[in-house]
Amino acid sequence: MQDLLLVRYGEIFLKGLNRPYFIRALVRKIRYAVRGMGAEVWVHDGRIFVRGFSDLDECIDRVTRVFGVHSVSPALEMEKDDFDSICCQAIRMTEGLKGTFKVNARRSDKRYPMNSPAINEEVGYRILTAHPELKVDVHHPEHLVNIEIRDKAYLYVKVIPAVGGMPVGTNGNATLLLSGGIDSPVAGWMIAKRGVQISAVHFHSYPYTSDRAREKVLDLARKLSFSCCGIKVHVVPFTEIQTQIHEKCADEYTTLIMRRYMMRIAERIARQEESEALITGESIGQVASQTMTALGTTDAVVGMPVFRPLIGFDKSEIIDVARKIGTLEISELPYEDCCTVFTPRHPATHPKLEKILEGEAKLDTEALIARALEGTEVVRV
Repeated sequence: MQDLLLVRYGEIFLKGLNRPYFIRALVRKIRYAVRGMGAEVWVHDGRIFVRGFSDLDECIDRVTRVFGVHSVSPALEMEKDDFDSICCQAIRMTEGLKGTFKVNARRSDKRYPMNSPAINEEVGYRILTAHPELKVDVHHPEHLVNIEIRDKAYLYVKVIPAVGGMPVGTNGNATLLLSGGIDSPVAGWMIAKRGVQISAVHFHSYPYTSDRAREKVLDLARKLSFSCCGIKVHVVPFTEIQTQIHEKCADEYTTLIMRRYMMRIAERIARQEESEALITGESIGQVASQTMTALGTTDAVVGMPVFRPLIGFDKSEIIDVARKIGTLEISELPYEDCCTVFTPRHPATHPKLEKILEGEAKLDTEALIARALEGTEVVRV
């Protein structure tokens, strides 16, 4: 007998002839997740198994955070020829359970002498005999005792939900504009969950923003990096650009012009990273720079798609996801980022493009961007 973890995938089932490609990608990501635990990951008969781990709870925690994993079950692998041993193990696995149960046998090996209904009946009878406090409910059981007869017998009761989605890297690359706030880490997580490998760009305005603010952003990237299988963060010095905008442009347009510069720089870095899109954490109407008109003016300066997965979310919904993925506590640390520097008292909510262009004409755009890119620091987390 051997303890192992049975891993299930969801959407990959829908991939038809491309399914093997996605399964191989998922196996690589699971191996990445359990590295250092001495675990072995392999695929057999359409199932993914993990065994040899040093700590079951830690292994479950790691694997359930891998994008593409639908659920996991702690299982026991044993020889299928000794049916009495299978029954005894099923009895042990149901010790302490209360309420109703059902035995769910699946016989992939059609040469096995008992068919699935016969296994269900006999194992169920023995469990009831050993645990008379339990009752059988074949329609809506509280506990499902699963027995799979394959090359060996696999028994499990618990089904632990995982994050779902698609394996990272199977749907291209995108670059996240990552601030220290609540929204952008959630946006990056949601796009990565769809199988996109993400890199990040962070704009740092020292000395207006502190080194603690920079480290806060890197901590957010570290929190995301496990499920994303590592993230490369480009830390862009933004002080000169913000100062020039503040000194030379109309106050109500400074935030939008700043956002347009961020998008220009992020696009250039994204193309270096072979990304196909940008990701931002904006939602309609949350702040003045996120009205539909304002978002249109920021998109106008880039030539690649901009993904905004939070576009229809309200703040409480975003906070709920941030809490779920573990970024909320970091985002709430009181270290401000560059978006709060030189915030105008009355920012334009329905900006006129000609006014924005008039302000940008006072700036040496290419020189400012070139110096910012030259001073960019790349941090791998």
